[in-house]
Amino acid sequence: MKESDYLPESKPDSKNTLTPQKAPDSKKIQDFENWLDSFLNFEKLPQKNMFWLDTMEYLSEKAGKINKTCPAVHIAGSKGKGSTSAFIASILEEAGYKTGLYTSPHILSFLERITQNQKFLTAETYEKSAEELKNLIESASTKEFLQKRPVTWFELVTLYSFFCFKNSKMDVCVFETGLGGRLDATNVILPEICAIGPIELEHTEFLGGTVEKIAAEKAGIIKENTPVVVAEQKESVKEVFRKAAAQKNAEILFIDEICSKISTKIHTLSEQNLSNFTQEVEIQSHLFKRPLKTRLLLPGEFQSQNAALAAVCVKKAFPSVTEEQIEKGLSKTTLPARFEIIKSTGKYKNIPYVIVDGAHTVKSINFTMQTLNKITGENSDRNRTLLFACAKDKDAEDIVPLLKNEFDKYFLTKPGNIKQSDLTRLKNAFNSNDMECDLDEDYTKQIQKALDYCEKTKSILLVTGSFYLAAEFKKIFI
Repeated sequence: MKESDYLPESKPDSKNTLTPQKAPDSKKIQDFENWLDSFLNFEKLPQKNMFWLDTMEYLSEKAGKINKTCPAVHIAGSKGKGSTSAFIASILEEAGYKTGLYTSPHILSFLERITQNQKFLTAETYEKSAEELKNLIESASTKEFLQKRPVTWFELVTLYSFFCFKNSKMDVCVFETGLGGRLDATNVILPEICAIGPIELEHTEFLGGTVEKIAAEKAGIIKENTPVVVAEQKESVKEVFRKAAAQKNAEILFIDEICSKISTKIHTLSEQNLSNFTQEVEIQSHLFKRPLKTRLLLPGEFQSQNAALAAVCVKKAFPSVTEEQIEKGLSKTTLPARFEIIKSTGKYKNIPYVIVDGAHTVKSINFTMQTLNKITGENSDRNRTLLFACAKDKDAEDIVPLLKNEFDKYFLTKPGNIKQSDLTRLKNAFNSNDMECDLDEDYTKQIQKALDYCEKTKSILLVTGSFYLAAEFKKIFI
């Protein structure tokens, strides 16, 4: 068999991306979102000692074991879990499974968190599920329980996903954890398989100050007699996962040990192939009858690793899924704000293209810069501009040096109104690296200023540092 015989052609498909879709909208859905916003939202206001599973277990049980509606896949990790979840959902859909996908954060619409493989459910499903959840929470017995143990916004949204997927009659559901794993609201599901992405320092005030402690929290999703697939890790982190799996009598597979090859060929980006950019990936493992060869719409070598994690996870839990289905599923996967390449038109026709990426850790920013440099190729002599913001808890001092000498102009702001930021700390990080920057806490004004500058100078624009900044940018630009 020639390579071309099983290397699928990847083209952007509006059915597989949220960007061009319009989310269902109605007064009932708007009222429900307002109701949700009356509860503590950890994403907006982080607090310690607010993590437990008692509430989720109680409410799931009261709703008729709604957390066990259908087979599930559970994904955790410090980075790449959103992409891995999307890859898995796309593969399962390609194999004929009606697949629910629960991810976070959202970019433009709250409903992006709860979809069928990134396709919105019907307005009727969202409305019916909202009513059922509100009835559950507002019942007398529930109110009495919640006086002792309050419910949070993320717990409610997770429960809402259970209702939505049940009412949609999903065949299988893919759940991405929110924070950590052990005490995350999603950890009341009983999955067919678990997957854990790369581990790095993140949310240390909640998860621990070492990668080993953070790994222990992520390992909390491992269930009794349930296989777990783990991305490549340093040896001390692997040992944490080995011990956790042994305690649960769970088979554990490490990607770098079970895959004999994961290769990537990233093509340079030009205006001629901008609309159908792909990168080639090959994955070899004894789990597969032949090497997997496909093209990804999500660029970056790390996405090849995420694709391998997803492929192994699906093949292990759903062995009837074919190699061709895996390849086609991977090739159709898109995800907003994950190195999303957008061609500029209309008012900003002089901007070659905009790249929107939610990277917000040292490693992810490093990967973003590596990918940017690889795909620009012969166009690397073009002007490049950065629009950057990060949350207060991010390691600005280690992130900023990765950006030095990479751009002609730096625009800094805060990541919207949801996440707290420390602009003084961010500016000091730039100053200490002798990097001139244009800073304004008014993110709307700064987004517009960056776009106007790029239009005038015909500069490529990278928007990164926060999913919340990505969301605010797309509201203005799309």
